[in-house]
Amino acid sequence: MTYRSAIHRYLDPGETLGELLGGFIMALTFTLGARLFAAAGGQFETHELVAAVVGCNIAWGVIDATLFVLNSLFYRSRHARFFRMLKNVRSEAEALAAVQEEFGLEDEPLAVHPEDRDRLYRSLLALSARATPARVGPRRQDFVSAFIVFALVSATALPGVIPLLLLADSNLALHVSNWVLIVLLFLVGYWWGRHTDAPPWRTGLTAMLLGVFMVLVAVALGG
Repeated sequence: MTYRSAIHRYLDPGETLGELLGGFIMALTFTLGARLFAAAGGQFETHELVAAVVGCNIAWGVIDATLFVLNSLFYRSRHARFFRMLKNVRSEAEALAAVQEEFGLEDEPLAVHPEDRDRLYRSLLALSARATPARVGPRRQDFVSAFIVFALVSATALPGVIPLLLLADSNLALHVSNWVLIVLLFLVGYWWGRHTDAPPWRTGLTAMLLGVFMVLVAVALGG
């Protein structure tokens, strides 16, 4: 099993890429902000900048991991509540309408024939009538997934701080750090494009430009 497929046992590609993109943007907010501050004549302490980048990403890793567990519990609880509600619906037509609203295929990239769609809804309704909703609670997979989220967001600080730790020239180190993070934004977008129908190069450029734009907005607003 590859490293990537091991991660995707617990997180889908969209979640993985979203965490990486957010982590790189947070790191770049600090390093690009420091570069702009230095260009305006200010002074920055390299070790303080490294501590700020690492500390921020670790903190957001903890926050994102906690929110991941809470979101998993919320959606499972919502689905359990929905299926319990179906058992109390008085008419089949009302139940089918509820199933269609909950599992509608209108926004899916599939041209589903109306008869096939109706057959699917009736199958889900029949399944819910015979099934007993399981007790909702935290699962081992939730905590493993949350740890992976924490690790991904925390690790995104490393590419930005390594040049700051290795290069004696702080200005050169800051330049290298910023460009490394910008290139990584492109690579994350390129990888994202490979999981969709969008051209990877275009998706990579879009992710890079949007990431830099969001960083500039955050820096301008004092983030």
